[in-house]
Amino acid sequence: MGGRRLQLFLASFLMLFVELVLIRWASSYVVYLSYFTNFVLLGSFLGIGVGFLRAHRGPDLFRWSPLVLALFLGFVMAFPVTIDRTGGDLVFFGSLTNEGLPVWIMLPVVFLAAAATMATIGHGVATRFQAFEPLEAYRLDILGSLAGIGAYVVLSLLGTPPLAWGLVMAGLFGALLLPRHALHLLAVVPVVAVLEIGTFSPNTIWSPYYRILVNITPDERPDISVNGIPHQAAVHTAGSPYEVPYAHVGTDNPLRDVLVIGAGNGNDVAAALAAGAGHVDAVEIDPEIQAIGVEAHPDHPYQDQRVTRIVNDGRAVLQSTDRTYDLIVFALPDSLTLVSGQSGVRLESYLFTREAFEAARDRLNPGGAFAMYNFYREQWLQDRLAGTLADVFGRAPCLDTEGRGTIVGSLSMFVVGTTDDAQRCDAMWDPQGREVVGPATDDRPFVYLRDPSIPSRYLWSLALVLLTSLVLVRSFGGRMRAMSGAVDLFLMGAAFLLIETKNVTQFALLFGTTWLVNALVFAGILLTVLAAVEVERRVRIGRPKLLFGALFLALAVAAAVPAAWLLDLSAIPRFLTATAIAFTPVFVANLVFAERFRDAPDPTAAFGANLLGAMLGGALEYLALITGYRSLLGLATALYVLAWVFGRRRVRPTALTADPSPAAPRVPAIAD
Repeated sequence: MGGRRLQLFLASFLMLFVELVLIRWASSYVVYLSYFTNFVLLGSFLGIGVGFLRAHRGPDLFRWSPLVLALFLGFVMAFPVTIDRTGGDLVFFGSLTNEGLPVWIMLPVVFLAAAATMATIGHGVATRFQAFEPLEAYRLDILGSLAGIGAYVVLSLLGTPPLAWGLVMAGLFGALLLPRHALHLLAVVPVVAVLEIGTFSPNTIWSPYYRILVNITPDERPDISVNGIPHQAAVHTAGSPYEVPYAHVGTDNPLRDVLVIGAGNGNDVAAALAAGAGHVDAVEIDPEIQAIGVEAHPDHPYQDQRVTRIVNDGRAVLQSTDRTYDLIVFALPDSLTLVSGQSGVRLESYLFTREAFEAARDRLNPGGAFAMYNFYREQWLQDRLAGTLADVFGRAPCLDTEGRGTIVGSLSMFVVGTTDDAQRCDAMWDPQGREVVGPATDDRPFVYLRDPSIPSRYLWSLALVLLTSLVLVRSFGGRMRAMSGAVDLFLMGAAFLLIETKNVTQFALLFGTTWLVNALVFAGILLTVLAAVEVERRVRIGRPKLLFGALFLALAVAAAVPAAWLLDLSAIPRFLTATAIAFTPVFVANLVFAERFRDAPDPTAAFGANLLGAMLGGALEYLALITGYRSLLGLATALYVLAWVFGRRRVRPTALTADPSPAAPRVPAIAD
């Protein structure tokens, strides 16, 4: 790879890798980002877009990127935030105290800091694009982005802490800044130092999902906090609420096999063993939390030979296992977020839907029972979950509420059997005339959102984000007039982000909401984009109407195939079918994009328009709260129709003479 090509490859590698680090680091310290899930992503889109719009303008922003990155990382660590439960449309299950800067300060600062960081790096990538023909630059950018994802996945597989991220970034900055900007490279030192402090903070463990803080109590039991929120405490289970489900299981149930989803550090596993379970499958998505239980739980349940430890997503286990059970327990799977989005992983987003309860019912032996519990706090939420169980099992569940009958702050336990004799109730759930909210579904898995709506907090926040973005682009981006001829590319960016969102959520449902599944989806999107670029570089299709027609057909097929049909397939056919359905629109959409981008008079402005369109797509993603995820494909189709209309109105140049130093875009879909 030539010197200039290597520079572009490494710059794109760095840009994606830093973006992933910003998302992970910020969400570990700023709990507000648990429910404003794509704020860092939107800030990154804005920053990269501004950087590309300034590609033909000085000064060189890239040399300042290590300093700006160090300030971002240091600020987030210096001002960590925990969250309370505020507002009637949000439900949280963690700390009820608020520590740190208020949301109206912290979120704008994080958004603007992310934009500033990525603007400096994006400017460095954009200036290196200028020596290449558009599709060649596009190709190199995708290859670098694939390397960035690959490096992050490898580090995650190895279980490396933030210090390893810092060393990778330091090496990339060194390769790109030396020898011309050796003085600016010194700012890499505080970047590595901040990440080192985060790595070696007392009692801190970094898992693939959380920044875990473990405090050992005076009686040598671990208390676990994740991302600043109290999460679990290992306890002796004798006399604890963890024994409650077994008091409501029918006496004829032998409890030969028990499945615990959300096994955590082992409390529920210990309770199952104490109740006489012959075998326990303990499912926990976070390997580090499970490892803490193996090492430090006072009852040592994970050392018992009757226990099989499984590290996976709970819904994925329900869909893939052939085993059946006498009892299935959903053991306090904690929720920190309201909205499922691509910058954060919803660990339980598909566990509380009607389809998930049906999958659990189908895995029960005759006479078996299902139990779940949590601090639901809201009467309507308790009724919603109980009503869903009643619909699925055909009988009202037992209700055991700790806390003298109050809902707020109490632990509520539901137990429901496959038959009337499979459950023993002191009290049955009875809504007593209250209106019961309908079940959450796999298409709208927002169990904590009472009504199909976008809460006002989101609307105000997204409006401010878009307004701020417009002001920043007008003030610092420059070349707005050049971007006016790329309205179709703006719309394509928004549409493609929606396709990506649908793909991420679809694969999370089909194969598990784990970091590895998400990483593989992003890598698959990049490989599909690369394939489209290679085709367009070698074969000039030159028929936009044909390409748009194929795209609309692919989107219609993807929208028409229900997820339930895919879930009924066995693993390999499910993977092959889902891949074909999900990635065909991605491939054709990038043929459309590459065909249009090849002839862009000003490729850097075209890229800026595409990235700003992706920001719009990130905002439109929240419409899924009202309509569900399948509707996002219809919205993407409408945006592509508009892109086709504006593209037809565009005056096509007769020769590529407008800009001797074109640039290629970074595909919005791989940004997270």
